[in-house]
Amino acid sequence: MKKIRVLVACGAGIATSTVVMKKVEDLFKSNNIPVDIMQIKIAEAAAKQDDADILISTTMLPTTYRIPAIKAMAFLTGIGTEKVEQEILDAVNKINEK
Repeated sequence: MKKIRVLVACGAGIATSTVVMKKVEDLFKSNNIPVDIMQIKIAEAAAKQDDADILISTTMLPTTYRIPAIKAMAFLTGIGTEKVEQEILDAVNKINEK
């Protein structure tokens, strides 16, 4: 299984992305998926997408991306986390099929 490169973004690249980053680390670890996570500001996402496989964001996505972009507010609210986790795992499976 290939190492998945994940961008975790929020508005400032500090507070909410830190919380989500931990949840994403735990999700990948519990599913034995190798991962490399980079915490960024959403404004950096377009420039960094070529070096990543997935974008996970806690804020509105200002544009469309060439990589899967997943909204992860559920990790902050606690509502719908299973759905977001499955969306992430589905994206990983598609990446590993390539």
